[in-house]
Amino acid sequence: MGTWNVWGRFGQWERRSDAIAAIFADSDADLWGLQEVWRDGQRDQALELAEQSGLHTAWWRVPGPPSWRQHGPNVRMGNAVLSRWPIIDRLEMKLPTRPGHDEGRNVTCAVVDAPAGPIAFFTTQLTSAPTDSALRVTQVAAIARFVAKHRVSTFPPIVTGDFNALPDSDEIRLFEGHLTEPAVAGSLLVDVWRYADPRAPGLTWDRANPHVQATFEPGGRIDYVFVGPPGPSGHGHVEAVELIGDEPCGDIWASDHAGVLVDLNIAIGVDDHAHGR
Repeated sequence: MGTWNVWGRFGQWERRSDAIAAIFADSDADLWGLQEVWRDGQRDQALELAEQSGLHTAWWRVPGPPSWRQHGPNVRMGNAVLSRWPIIDRLEMKLPTRPGHDEGRNVTCAVVDAPAGPIAFFTTQLTSAPTDSALRVTQVAAIARFVAKHRVSTFPPIVTGDFNALPDSDEIRLFEGHLTEPAVAGSLLVDVWRYADPRAPGLTWDRANPHVQATFEPGGRIDYVFVGPPGPSGHGHVEAVELIGDEPCGDIWASDHAGVLVDLNIAIGVDDHAHGR
């Protein structure tokens, strides 16, 4: 399972769409949280990706910042969940904003009917301005409460998204709850990249990508998969984690972001385990 910001319809979006589809199919993941996914009345990017891999899908609109309006009046952007298993419920909550700067950011939850039982799978995209850390702190606190309220089984919740924040930022430390008091008492969420090779920087916003170079911004890890502590039989344990889309596909970069792909243990019983990617 994983997360990926697929960058809407910026740049050579039609060629990029083909590259995204190729990388997506090769990943063979069971669950995806996608951000900046588009539909225009004739085509639906989430649906196209889902159909090619036999997945179910749910999509929620996000109005977004003014830069998204250049896509045209008929193009809508949003977040999506794609799932190998049926989506049996879907929920949404609008995130806090500040006066005069309402981008309609939200957090969404798809409850999926997995072999281990229902799993609450969340995805989001936080406000992006580098100076908006304080706003992101209020947003992650709201997300933490939403996650705690909508836990549906013993399987730990999974939260994915483009948090637009570095791992040692106030907002990420607050959301995880390991290095400071968590936003919700007793709630812990693990950044799955902590299970990666310690020498791997895991840059999802990487200056090796020409789309990032064009912004003149420094690189960093800003896209995450978080999972609650594993259950007593190990369900929800992180077994492997890697980046996708962190190099060109042929002669084109699929997105300005790399995605994060993780293998989780999905325990069906104490001695009977499945593995969900």
